[in-house]
Amino acid sequence: MSETTARATIAMVGNPTSDNGRGAKVQDRVFDLLSDAGMRHGFDVIDLTGTSFDDSLANAREHRDRYSHLVVVGGDGMIALGANAVGGTGIPLGIVAIGSGNDFARGLRLPVNRIETAVDGIAGAIVRGTHLDVDMGCVAPSQGQSHSERRYYAGMLSCGLDASINARANRSRLPNGSVRYLAAVLVELTRLKRYGYHVTATLADGSVEEHDLVTPLLTVANSRHIGGGIEVSPYSCFDDGLLDLVWLDHVPSLGEIAAVLPHLYDGRLLSSRLFGWRRVRGVEITRASEGAEPPVLMADGEVVGRLPVRVEVCDRSLRVLAPPAVAEWHARRASERAEAAIARDGRDPITGDFKE
Repeated sequence: MSETTARATIAMVGNPTSDNGRGAKVQDRVFDLLSDAGMRHGFDVIDLTGTSFDDSLANAREHRDRYSHLVVVGGDGMIALGANAVGGTGIPLGIVAIGSGNDFARGLRLPVNRIETAVDGIAGAIVRGTHLDVDMGCVAPSQGQSHSERRYYAGMLSCGLDASINARANRSRLPNGSVRYLAAVLVELTRLKRYGYHVTATLADGSVEEHDLVTPLLTVANSRHIGGGIEVSPYSCFDDGLLDLVWLDHVPSLGEIAAVLPHLYDGRLLSSRLFGWRRVRGVEITRASEGAEPPVLMADGEVVGRLPVRVEVCDRSLRVLAPPAVAEWHARRASERAEAAIARDGRDPITGDFKE
């Protein structure tokens, strides 16, 4: 045991109001497991859970001098809390993924809905000092606006149909998270709207592309998954210093919807010409003169406000605890898999267009 590990203090934040109060029981279980691991490995555990999301976030920020690692317990909303609490600080974030979506943890190949396995992995990562440094997205008010603060996200910024699906799934009373999202997808597909966006994107090569998009769906992704495993952005890589702009090229016909539904979970969604895709360093999204008013934007399942916004990538600014085997897999495989998927689907990695 190293001297640094012996002095470590782990702060835990849970979501006691989630899942009709079940979150409080899960939180207590995680605290006990972490405390047991701390007794074996020489670290302390404190609980900074507040009465609400904002209260817990304030606690985690205010007391950063009290802990060396932060562990969040819950779904993707708790990932948003962790990203906004310790992003850019170098403080490692541990994840016990026990929510309805768990998409960020799934993309990182961390345990999902397995409490003991997740805690064991966190303890092992603390002792071994293994982690992943991953990108984040940063959402800020557009130039000249001041309606909200800067918000960080680890997964996706949803700006259209994807935001409506997320909001509907959050209201659902269905017992299983993946089922909630799939049901929300099927309902929202029957209510498609043509939202109007004006997009100014800085592409991977530094060039700037500016145009209007009138589309039902627009997302700025850092991770691949949304909605309990739907691969909206299968080319996303957590540490490439880029975000992925994904949109529907037009309102799909019933035949086009039927053709893409089988690919929601297999990583081949962007092989369809129904979707547009660009790798971007940043993007400014404002309201276009044509099209319907876009819905409230959501990042990692949390409301972040309305247009206009600027979105930028924060290169490897979130440190996530990962067991050694997971850290090694990402070092060897992640970027290679993304490039192979782009080549397989016949897209140009710079322009995002299909090669003829």
